[in-house]
Amino acid sequence: MGDACKFALHAVDGRWFSVFASFLIMAGAGATYLFGTYSKDIKATLGYDQTTLNLLGFFKDLGANVGVLSGLLAEVTPTWFVLVVGSAMNFVGYFMIWMSVTQRIAKPAVWQMCLYICIGANSQNFANTGALVTCVKNFPESRGVMLGMLKGFVGLSGAIFTQFYLAIYGTDSKSLILLIGWLPAALSVIFAYTVRERKPERQPNELKVFYQFLIVSIILALFLMAVNIVEKVVDFSKAAYAGSATVVCVMLFIPLIIAIKEDWIQWNLKHQEAMKPATEATAEKKLDITPEVKSEISKEQEEKVQKSCFLTICNKPPRGEDYTILQALLSIDMLILFAATFCGLGASLTAVDNLGQIGESLGYPTKTIKSFVSLVSIWNFFGRVFAGFVSESLLVRYKMPRPLMMTFVLLLACVGYLLIAFPFSGSVYVASVITGFSFGAQLPLLFAIISELFGLKYYSTLFNCGQLASPLGSYILNVKVTGLLYDNEAVKELAKKGLDRSAVKELVCIGVQCFRLPFIVLSAVTFFGALISLILVMRTRKFYSSDIYKKFREIHGVK
Repeated sequence: MGDACKFALHAVDGRWFSVFASFLIMAGAGATYLFGTYSKDIKATLGYDQTTLNLLGFFKDLGANVGVLSGLLAEVTPTWFVLVVGSAMNFVGYFMIWMSVTQRIAKPAVWQMCLYICIGANSQNFANTGALVTCVKNFPESRGVMLGMLKGFVGLSGAIFTQFYLAIYGTDSKSLILLIGWLPAALSVIFAYTVRERKPERQPNELKVFYQFLIVSIILALFLMAVNIVEKVVDFSKAAYAGSATVVCVMLFIPLIIAIKEDWIQWNLKHQEAMKPATEATAEKKLDITPEVKSEISKEQEEKVQKSCFLTICNKPPRGEDYTILQALLSIDMLILFAATFCGLGASLTAVDNLGQIGESLGYPTKTIKSFVSLVSIWNFFGRVFAGFVSESLLVRYKMPRPLMMTFVLLLACVGYLLIAFPFSGSVYVASVITGFSFGAQLPLLFAIISELFGLKYYSTLFNCGQLASPLGSYILNVKVTGLLYDNEAVKELAKKGLDRSAVKELVCIGVQCFRLPFIVLSAVTFFGALISLILVMRTRKFYSSDIYKKFREIHGVK
């Protein structure tokens, strides 16, 4: 019994249990992708036009992508504190939205709703910073795979939440807002202490374990997609929804079995090592750090302490070294990434946020529109794990620059937008798949590129700064382009009937013309972003042709 308790403590304190806990936290961190499901309730209950709704969507994207606060907080506080702060923000933000939509409080002003959704969405960054950054630092040589897996669970969260809310609350989509208020908050609090940095070690079977996680997550994604298809054909009872939600729960906890198995292996290995006589020579060999390397590391650290971060802005280190925050933010590489992110993620967020209204304008029933949202969520997952695993494999085997895959992903997104601009029978299904896949692939690639080019020392702040362009792109493309053009078409329809805006509470546009011009613009902007990313491919080609993890292995003694 004593050994069992010791192993339990060892497992909970291990790297692999931390990965499992991070999977669950990230599976609850994708509430922002469900905006298309409940936005119709906000629009109808509060009497918003499409421009106002898109303004709300912008503040959602702003909160979801401006994570500098969480990044800076993570530099000076433990991970558990970051997760708890995010948990509180998540609950407060979405609970207030639920109170407003269910009219349990007086109708809030638009700015108040924008504030609520911004606070709720911003909590996603605290989960990202706490779980994602910690896991990347714990598994630095598998960072692409790790990023793909973790962001993949975020992508699946929309479909997971849909099953849970249907099982718990039925078809009342307003209750979905309440669910995404309390469930992610609970997950972050429960696992807050188990997610923290450990000493990085390279296990021989590390990649094999990640592939086991991948297989489980793919099965989960396929199950969710199958349920989504069946739901369109068969009317599910409450018991059927409860059954599908139970299957989802079981599959979410299968990675725990894998994690415990790996921790058991490590437990036995440590017991075997403890039986051997420890000598300074074997310890030095285990770390694989020579005295020369130690001396060089100490010298570098002393030089970094002596130099002010402001004095080293123009004296940037080689790519792959640890940049300071200012060095990274003011580098040409980061500016190129910023521009590509503005175009790519800005357009993707616009497409996802308007999915509900796209389905409505083309005459799809509410049930089918919800299936579009689930399709985006599921293929968001496939895009993320594909980008993580495939880009890592191509990088290791063929030295393919990771920014080149970003270029291909942006070109694919253009196809999805054109399918919405020029719809035909069933085209929105295909567009949902393409948009979800391309949207999902962009974030792991962006985060991996930032970690590789600028190092891991200030990664908590840098990866949050790297996605700042997406809310700006979302504001311009969503509010100032898509929302205004949609409303103009809706007003034209009213004028044809001899009515004006004051004659209706909710401004609705029906027809293929509603989103045609906006999505032509999105396609053109995304194509421009693909061209910009090609510049980064050319600039980093030499860097990616080298062994980018070599120095890390020397410094940390990772085999």
